Amino acid sequence: MTNKPRSYVFLGLSITSAWGNGHATTYRGLLKELARLGHSVTFLERDVPWYAANREFCELPYCTIHLYESLDDLESRFAHIVRTADAVVVGSYIPEGIAAGRWVQSTARGLKAFYDIDTPVTLNDIENGSCEYLSADLIPGYDLYFSFTGGPMLKLIERKLRSPRARPLYCSVDPALYFPQVVSERWDLAYLGTYAADRQPALQKLLMNVAQTQPEFSFAVAGPQYPGDIAWPENVERIDHLPAAQHRAFYNAQHFTLNITRRDMRRAGYSPSVRLFEAAACGVPILTDTWPGISDFFEPGSEILPVSNAVEVARCLRMPLEQRRAIAQRARARTLKHHTAAVRAEQFSRDVDVSFERLSRSNKRSTVVVTEPASALS
Repeated sequence: MTNKPRSYVFLGLSITSAWGNGHATTYRGLLKELARLGHSVTFLERDVPWYAANREFCELPYCTIHLYESLDDLESRFAHIVRTADAVVVGSYIPEGIAAGRWVQSTARGLKAFYDIDTPVTLNDIENGSCEYLSADLIPGYDLYFSFTGGPMLKLIERKLRSPRARPLYCSVDPALYFPQVVSERWDLAYLGTYAADRQPALQKLLMNVAQTQPEFSFAVAGPQYPGDIAWPENVERIDHLPAAQHRAFYNAQHFTLNITRRDMRRAGYSPSVRLFEAAACGVPILTDTWPGISDFFEPGSEILPVSNAVEVARCLRMPLEQRRAIAQRARARTLKHHTAAVRAEQFSRDVDVSFERLSRSNKRSTVVVTEPASALS
């Protein structure tokens, strides 16, 4: 294994805007820590109107950002850095991702990896033939498949989809950005997340129904794209878009935060949301839906509070202050030890090193040296 500095190129959905996606904060934390380890990092992002209208910056101190207009623009302007990088990482949900992936696999000379921030959705869409950023035939061409989802799904990716190597690379939190902060507490329970039709029934059950029956409590739902015909209870504050820079203050203004998992992630299990780690790092106790593997990340009942109906939520909201704080402190301690961006960057680097070693051994085995018999040389 080696800790040598490497050059990395990432093609991701977005790093400049967290509007309507959880990719940007993940990339920011990971790339910041990779740079701290001495690596050189470039991020290539498709310039699309919805992120351009909600862009938080165009430059970062720890990586070089390039925006490209089209696939042709990507190929004409950035072929050299893709060809010469030690490793190129293609992320899920990038526009024209299948075509971009084929180009990367034919152009890059270094290690080629895929980073799936949406693994259960990806595999379901591949099976249905509807995935627009990855196809089954591309997976064997990626030397390494990083996945937001762990557990049994990794073996499926290797055995059924013929990935050379699938490894978990869960979301994480940057503790320099998310930490306890003294702010005016405004809500008893709040939720942060873009609208998703498959999450809405759980939001209705675990927050809106509670709000309707518990008028003494205050609630908030922050996130874009919610339909205009939703009837929000009077004690639920709606925040359409909350820039990432305001997330810490938002968490710290809550007595409890609510986590709701997308349907495909919940079925697959082992798919923690970045909101779990952000809230925990802020010292806010978490109410969550349940899914297989949750105890790999937090101890239910001690570090996180699983809830399945409005009655259980209301009971938690009446929890004594000291008990609430103890749960939050335990979750924060575990997050800072196991779920920071620095931890993920170390994991990423180790997995890349192992894949380089495997490729090196494979190349040596495939090299056949032909020599003449000794008698023929005399």
